[in-house]
Amino acid sequence: MPATLVLCRHGQSDWNLKNLFTGWKDPGLTEKGIAEAHEAAARLKAMGIKFDIAFTSALSRAQHTTSIILEDLGQAGLETIRDQALNERDYGDLSGLNKDEARVKWGEEQVHVWRRSYDVPPPGGESLKDTAARVLPYYVYRVLPQAMAGKTVLIGAHGNSLRALIMAMEGLTGEQIVKRELDTGVPIVYHLNPDTTIASKQELKG
Repeated sequence: MPATLVLCRHGQSDWNLKNLFTGWKDPGLTEKGIAEAHEAAARLKAMGIKFDIAFTSALSRAQHTTSIILEDLGQAGLETIRDQALNERDYGDLSGLNKDEARVKWGEEQVHVWRRSYDVPPPGGESLKDTAARVLPYYVYRVLPQAMAGKTVLIGAHGNSLRALIMAMEGLTGEQIVKRELDTGVPIVYHLNPDTTIASKQELKG
């Protein structure tokens, strides 16, 4: 039986709603974000998925989403490992700024480069390449061995930390992955072959 790995971006946060750069800042979920987490759990439940272990970031929006999913699946006490290696990309000086205000301050083109290039970091922050440099070793040494041991694994994390994982798992280039949009609260179910390649993939959208 192929190993099962489920990636889920956290539900909508208060700063997502306000169109702010969030990064390592720690706003909570909105009511919509909480509802998205419950919907994610319902879709996983419909597939008959039960987890053996969960991983999440050091940020509350990812932890809250993960805990809602597990609670709804009747797995509230499941071992859940929290680590900042899975944190969102650090937006540095942009953190807390409205994205439209940032465009006024630095210009549309410069903000677009910071947001959508692979290897250009914002001032004081991380590029997606930098994010991948901390996410991927954690995945390879901590998460992947659990999946390859036959466990069903949940990762509740963030748009860019999950992009870094997806880039490696699907063999995408930096240019390809920055164009990939990840919806809040939508689980992506991967079944992995014994050599860690992808046997199948399914996004559980409504």
